[in-house]
Amino acid sequence: MKVLVTGGAGFIASHLVEELLARGDHVTVIDNLFTGSRSNLHRGADFIRHDVCEPFHVECDQIYHLACPASPEHYQRNPVRTIQTAVLGTMHALQLARDTGARLLLTSTSEVYGDPDVSPQPEAYNGNVSCTGPRACYDEGKRCGEALAASWRQQYGTDVRIARLFNTYGPRMASGDGRLIPNFITQALRGEPLTVYGDGQQTRSFCFVSDTVRGLMMLMNTVSPPPVVNIGNDDERMILAVAQDVNILTRNAAGIAHRPLPTDDPRQRRPWLALARGLGIEALVPFTEGLSTTVEWFRGQR
Repeated sequence: MKVLVTGGAGFIASHLVEELLARGDHVTVIDNLFTGSRSNLHRGADFIRHDVCEPFHVECDQIYHLACPASPEHYQRNPVRTIQTAVLGTMHALQLARDTGARLLLTSTSEVYGDPDVSPQPEAYNGNVSCTGPRACYDEGKRCGEALAASWRQQYGTDVRIARLFNTYGPRMASGDGRLIPNFITQALRGEPLTVYGDGQQTRSFCFVSDTVRGLMMLMNTVSPPPVVNIGNDDERMILAVAQDVNILTRNAAGIAHRPLPTDDPRQRRPWLALARGLGIEALVPFTEGLSTTVEWFRGQR
């Protein structure tokens, strides 16, 4: 199987490439290394340094489209570029799928649900998203990417499936990307107080990277799946409790420092997973195990 992975030098994509290579696929990675890292590239994969905002062509049977900044630190640094990547990058991936007859899987995000009024969030929920706030470049960019993919499928008959990912974590996350788990672990290993925004009562549902990757591969290789599928773990946890777990694992006695809650920060995040489970997609790694593995990986990078 010839497989293209856009954004293949990123955190989730690097684990995906590893699994595809282990399966025996011929893998090509496209990445401009804006947020991806050369250290995440695998020797067994072909690498093309390229920005998906510009057209590209690779002969392939399947396309995993993951190219887009995914952390607030990165996507808010250049919000216009983030929107361009989410929309133009998706359009160019769709054009390639149409031209080659490849199947395309678009990785979207739970952020399309915004600050939800319902919990858990089902795929049919239209979300509560600000189109002008500081997170809009990512949230609305991904929503537009989904709309483009759905319209493309309807108009051209391209085989497209959409995965909405919920808070994936694990080894190879960048320590400075602004996401909760790497922030907590990095601060804890330095002996610093962990920064918790607001009172910490807001919740997230964390999915270990191996579970996310397995879900993506199962969705890609399922015959006639639902058009959009949540992939994640519905084990909902308070952010304050996660901070306490990290301090315990790292033996960090510096405690917790509270800061004002950022604008449009979601109060809840928990996926409705009936469609995923109907496809056999299930999160298997318990949070305590995944967090311990992630902490040990970060220790090894010091």
